[in-house]
Amino acid sequence: MSAVRFVDPSLLADTAEGPALWGSRCRDCGAHTFPRQGGCPRCTGSGMEDVVLSRTGTLWSFTTQGFRAKPPYTGSPAYEPYAVGYVELPGQLIVETRLVETDPDRLEIGMPVELALVPFRDDEQGPVHTFAFVRRTP
Repeated sequence: MSAVRFVDPSLLADTAEGPALWGSRCRDCGAHTFPRQGGCPRCTGSGMEDVVLSRTGTLWSFTTQGFRAKPPYTGSPAYEPYAVGYVELPGQLIVETRLVETDPDRLEIGMPVELALVPFRDDEQGPVHTFAFVRRTP
């Protein structure tokens, strides 16, 4: 992943299938978290281990944001409305995420989605990417 600069490299794992999100799993109760955490929010245990989260899931819920995100998530100066959703990663958890598709008429609860890296902003070193989910094609 050295070719792509990511907004927070600690969130991203490089897998054989492509980029994936890093999460945690509690060794005591099995709860998953994202981002990674040192303690379990379900059972308060401290036996957390790093896990690579599923790259695919289903759209659980969504909305379109008609306002600029708060810093440091503002992205590029050229503002456009964007979609935010909750994606259920099977057997793991539900992740809050940006969606690549911004037209609510093209989004459906339950549609299959997969992780994608998308441009977020440019800085003096070039483009910086973030994660989003996009409709998965069979």
